[in-house]
Amino acid sequence: MSKQINIALIGNPNTGKTSVFNALTGLNQKVGNYPGITVEKKEGICKLPRGVKAHIIDLPGTYSLNASSLDENVVIELLLNKNDKDFPDVAVVVSDVENLKRNLLLFTQIKDLEIPTILVINMADRMKYKGISLDIEHLEQELKTKIAVISTRKNEGIDNLKLLISNYRDLSTTPCLNASEIDTDYFDKLRQAFPSQLLYKLWLVITQDVNFGKMDRNEVEALASFKTKSKSDLKRLQQKETIKRYQFINNTLKKGQTIDASQAKDLRTKFDRILTHKVWGYLIFFLILLLIFQAIYDWSTIPMDFIDGVFASLSDWVKNTLPEGAFTNLLAEGIISGLGGIVIFIPQIAFLFLFIAILEETGYMSRVVFLMDRVMRRFGLSGKSIVPLISGTACAIPAIMATRNIESWKERLITILVTPFTTCSARLPVYLIIIALVIPEGRFLGLSYQALTLMLLYLLGFGAAVISAYILNKVLKIKSKTFFVVEMPNYKLPLFKNVAITVLEKTKSFVFGAGKIILAISIILWFLASYGPGDAFNDAENIVKTEYASQNLNEEELNQKIASQKLEHSFIGIAGHAIEPVIRPLGYDWKIGIAIVSSFAAREVFVGTLATIYSVGNDDEDTIKNRMAGEVNPILGGPLFNFASGISLLLFYAFAMQCMSTLAVVKKETNTWKWPTLQLVIMTAIAYISALIAYQFLK
Repeated sequence: MSKQINIALIGNPNTGKTSVFNALTGLNQKVGNYPGITVEKKEGICKLPRGVKAHIIDLPGTYSLNASSLDENVVIELLLNKNDKDFPDVAVVVSDVENLKRNLLLFTQIKDLEIPTILVINMADRMKYKGISLDIEHLEQELKTKIAVISTRKNEGIDNLKLLISNYRDLSTTPCLNASEIDTDYFDKLRQAFPSQLLYKLWLVITQDVNFGKMDRNEVEALASFKTKSKSDLKRLQQKETIKRYQFINNTLKKGQTIDASQAKDLRTKFDRILTHKVWGYLIFFLILLLIFQAIYDWSTIPMDFIDGVFASLSDWVKNTLPEGAFTNLLAEGIISGLGGIVIFIPQIAFLFLFIAILEETGYMSRVVFLMDRVMRRFGLSGKSIVPLISGTACAIPAIMATRNIESWKERLITILVTPFTTCSARLPVYLIIIALVIPEGRFLGLSYQALTLMLLYLLGFGAAVISAYILNKVLKIKSKTFFVVEMPNYKLPLFKNVAITVLEKTKSFVFGAGKIILAISIILWFLASYGPGDAFNDAENIVKTEYASQNLNEEELNQKIASQKLEHSFIGIAGHAIEPVIRPLGYDWKIGIAIVSSFAAREVFVGTLATIYSVGNDDEDTIKNRMAGEVNPILGGPLFNFASGISLLLFYAFAMQCMSTLAVVKKETNTWKWPTLQLVIMTAIAYISALIAYQFLK
């Protein structure tokens, strides 16, 4: 039986840690959260030589073990707690060949914890281009470790890294330097008081706000006496420690690394001058967004039409092949139609994630963050708020988790409250189907009206977030002087494997995450739409035949009338009619009302709900889009989904909270129901008023 070892993948941001993780694990990975907190946890399985299996954890990026944010604390708490099930047998520190000096600070700190540690020097393919040469033997000797020089881009050195990991027992656990020399008396007393504890671990527990792990209660209380030094004294000691480490690193690299500046070829500065320009930078970003939204529409039309047709045909086949009865109807009208309402959007969501992954892989996303910081500061947001707002285009949940990087509580709170305004991928299915129904086809300067409408909705969401932040900034009286620091990674061609894994994992989590909810809701909705109380439902056939006896309807028309009568007097019809007076001024009927209420579980359920409602009792298994296009306004006549009601719906979903999961995460992050409740009430009010004004004005 093969043994499983734990590997912690650690490194600064932008060192290619994710590329190393993908190279080692491939598709054998999953994303979750650390127990009790909402910091993302990526883990995977890797097969090593001699039948050894490795469980790899990709820890959040950190510059040092002097944590300044909640996700950096995750790294320290794991490394200090030997009783944690994920405590590493070996730490793999990933560094970037161009920033080796800075990356080695973290490496020397981890070595002081006496964990077997391997240094990975990534992006080796850039060494010649940058005029860098390394004396690996000297570096291994000075750093007291084994070094793997790799290039994930060219897939070089990965096998050697796996071999070094499998031989982790041969690694030296001796620290690189004696950091306790910064205050010999203080550390000697600490060593005497806790002879059984690791000295550097004690120092981290004293200086960081971290979990003590499984230290003895008496030891913890005794350790409190060593906090007699003031915060400023401890800070000065930390600075002395950092200086001492860099002195050691500089001495090591004098012989271990040579950089020939004459060989270095660098276009980065020229690119940065254009892409972060105060005029051209914004224009280029705007054009890139336009191209992305145009491509989302143009490239996905064929696969979407194919999927739509397949689900309509599958539903039709089930009805015609299986024996008549409740189970067949549930399968054809509930499950297949409901799932069809979400699967149809896989191509467009996959393309959205594809473009986001490419922007991140090339290094351009960091330039966007830097560029937008100039604008955001005027609205009272931290520069670090840009990351959640941009990542909110995928999903508000991880975006809200990403606010843990913001040190100021008030700035973090504002970012949490406004992030749901950003258009997430769950809104995309609603936008796409409504835009297809109410926005005419045609082009302006080569761009389709539909793609331009989609982009305007994204800009509207971003604008709402920024304006809300400005108002909250004034209301909450924020006076914050935090500074924004973002690292500009080198430009590089996207690594196909990384992009493919990102698109696959994100799309898969979207489909399976939404799919569970949609499947459950589709079954419930089918039941509520297929059964009802009283004679109006149970005797629908006789009622319709009597009412239309004089009109000589053919069998198909008669069946359609019976289906409508049953649906209207079913449980769901009764509930829909109850809320209809509230939504009628927005241009919606009771069916849309049901879809809006059910989509509170997840926004994308809206389309699946309508697909289920329109399918129940309907023998004509047309595509979802055609069924929605054929709906008639019962009061005004004409299409139910017209320009006025369509714009009203688009605005409602642009501003409404409509997501139970997001509310739950906001509650968890703020540790109170006060903020998510206010968020829900205010966003719903803004959505309702906007939709009302739009419909009344446009009708």
